[in-house]
Amino acid sequence: MISKEEVKHVAKLARLELTDEEVNKYSQQLGSILEYVEQMNEVDTTGIEPMPHAIPVYNVMREDVVKYEQTKEEMMANAPFEEDGFFRVPKIN
Repeated sequence: MISKEEVKHVAKLARLELTDEEVNKYSQQLGSILEYVEQMNEVDTTGIEPMPHAIPVYNVMREDVVKYEQTKEEMMANAPFEEDGFFRVPKIN
């Protein structure tokens, strides 16, 4: 079980103001959670591979395929300002 002082300390670190009633309640609840975790530690996991996700995760991205490639002349045709084959932009101070 988690002590009331530990709950108050964590609440202070999280900048939470708890009433005495809340401190009692959270002390019991956190204690119950830790008891459950201890039960899980008793399970024999010998030979079980760790897994990063509960279900398989697959990459759903498609291959990057060029379907149409613009020529430099086509791109520069839309440029509001061009200088020596490059986009010309306003100077930033």
